[in-house]
Amino acid sequence: MEYQTSSNVANEKATMVNVPITVAKGDGIGPEIMDATLKILTAAGARLDIEEIEVGEKVYLSGNTSGISEESWNSIRRTKIFLKAPITTPQGGGYKSLNVTTRKMLGLYSNVRPCMSFHPYIETKHPNMDLVIIRENEEDLYAGIEHQQTDEVVQCLKLISRPGCERIVRYAFEYARQNGRKKVTCFTKDNIMKATDGLFHKVFDEVGAEYPEIEKEHWIVDIGAAKLADTPEAFDVIVTLNLYGDILSDVAAQIAGSVGIAGSANIGTEVAMFEAIHGSAPRRAGQDMANPSGLLQGAIMMLVHIGQTDVAEKIQNAWLRTMEDGVHTYDIFKEGVSKEKVGTSAFADAVIARLGQKPAHLKTVEYSSSTPAKPFVYKRKEAAEKELVGIDVFVHWRGTEPDELAAIAQRANDDCLQLSMISNRGIKVWPHGFRETFCTDHWRLRFTCNEKDHLKIHNKMISRFLDRVTDAGLEYVKTEHLFKFNGVEAFSLGQGQ
Repeated sequence: MEYQTSSNVANEKATMVNVPITVAKGDGIGPEIMDATLKILTAAGARLDIEEIEVGEKVYLSGNTSGISEESWNSIRRTKIFLKAPITTPQGGGYKSLNVTTRKMLGLYSNVRPCMSFHPYIETKHPNMDLVIIRENEEDLYAGIEHQQTDEVVQCLKLISRPGCERIVRYAFEYARQNGRKKVTCFTKDNIMKATDGLFHKVFDEVGAEYPEIEKEHWIVDIGAAKLADTPEAFDVIVTLNLYGDILSDVAAQIAGSVGIAGSANIGTEVAMFEAIHGSAPRRAGQDMANPSGLLQGAIMMLVHIGQTDVAEKIQNAWLRTMEDGVHTYDIFKEGVSKEKVGTSAFADAVIARLGQKPAHLKTVEYSSSTPAKPFVYKRKEAAEKELVGIDVFVHWRGTEPDELAAIAQRANDDCLQLSMISNRGIKVWPHGFRETFCTDHWRLRFTCNEKDHLKIHNKMISRFLDRVTDAGLEYVKTEHLFKFNGVEAFSLGQGQ
């Protein structure tokens, strides 16, 4: 397993100065696996000054809906390194995921998840699996912008930006180059989401052209996920959007042997966070059963990030030797392969006892000491020529006949804007819709103008036009302007249009 950082912190490599880090022990099994991890780091000689903070369930339930205090934020922003155990987000009550909040508040745009098999010591059907998933970490549906708009329909906005795409794609190619990886694969669903996923794919092609020595390929995410689950050894580095990356990285970790042994890095231009990919498993809390390996792998990535590659190598090789020796926690224990079933604390002791040893059969780890990648600062492109050519008006209407709605909506027509389409859940239902199409109470009315008139449209005109929609007896709940950028329509057609 290798890991390449993009933080300025790592420029202090090979120094013997203690590095300040912020630690949160989290909830559920979090305190147990963090204690085990820190015990191993200390025994291995990690040069750390630890500031401990409290985040998660207790903070949420104290009345802080973000799950983290201002003092804790200050600690993370001061040390710039955050080692976090899993936390529990209370159900209901509007509580936001602290993981998502931390990633977005601190600009941790890159989520890095190595997934490799440790056959035959950890059971897997894919003994040659060795890949890294690099997931965009701030955008997509994880923006968390949701609204209920009618009795029957809620929406979630999928936001994709060019800066977000460029930063994560370039990080993936730099990671591949600096770690000797040969191929980068892009996963999207741009056959359906042509604008959002289409932008990600376009940027992948643009940036990838700057790395001629690296093989490049693109998969539609559904068949790509099937290929990943069946033949993971066909992939090397995968770069993808937030939601797909979240799902795929858990799939990859599981087929590698266990979600419980995978670590994760979240990298930004200033701050980095390291964690296990699994949750807080409250049912296992306090039983000295949990496997600390996932958090330990995150901590090893942290050590590489801050330049303590000597300690990282020592711990990782000792961990590999522990795997080979069959000292396993309950989640990966298998009769005939494992030799000793141990708890959380005993597993930590087993790793410590093997510090200085190397694996006999698994590949010995040697972490790169090369100069880390520099943070990528997006340079804004020249503004495109932007034309307003229409408006989509979403209305809450409890009728069922599109022709009836069209007759009402056409009362809002004026000399410039004319009703040109009605869709329901994205499917065109007027004109010439099908009676078989099921309709909810959420309708999109598309008003466009003749090509010769579109330059007349401006925001004040739209405001007056919406008064006409209201006067026609319709309740609009959302609007979207329809633009052309450099003469190209920048909005989707209705399905069937």
